[in-house]
Amino acid sequence: MNITSFLIYCFIVTFTPGPTNIIILSTVHNSGTRKAMEYTYGATIAFGLLLVISAMLNTMLVTIIPKILIGMQIIGSFYMCYLAYQIYKMDTSKPTVNQTGTFMSGFLMQFLNPKVLLFTMTVIPSYVMPHYIEMTEVTISVIAITIIGFSAFTTWVLFGTIFKKFLQKHEKTVNVMMALFLVYAGVMIWM
Repeated sequence: MNITSFLIYCFIVTFTPGPTNIIILSTVHNSGTRKAMEYTYGATIAFGLLLVISAMLNTMLVTIIPKILIGMQIIGSFYMCYLAYQIYKMDTSKPTVNQTGTFMSGFLMQFLNPKVLLFTMTVIPSYVMPHYIEMTEVTISVIAITIIGFSAFTTWVLFGTIFKKFLQKHEKTVNVMMALFLVYAGVMIWM
């Protein structure tokens, strides 16, 4: 396996802005680091679970991926637009209970996030299984990829925490930009 290519692919996909990373940044901005980490834990566990599912069901999924992909594109796009609307209309001057910064919302978001679904369905069969088929090797790969994903999520938490005062100072602009990024991600699913 070309480790360099594998790592570049993993880092680019997990560290670049996507629905999960944008929600993490928004959660830090609106609810704080602790709430964002709660979301991150849920997202990481789901990310790892999706990698395990991909590794276990790789051969079976090849025949049904087109059907799953279309459904996930539709659901994912609508969910991202819903999240964009929630971020856009968010008013942090009024105390509210934020449901986007929970462990469960982080967990469920991964199953509706087309970027994560496509990544988990491609990284194992494209990079790992052509070279390693033993259970131990595949398990180590899944753990390594999950750690990379967790590192990406926590980097976004750290970024949001460091720049929180700036983000709060420009709250409406930040919320509009986050909402637009999510809408863009939702639209790009169809392209």
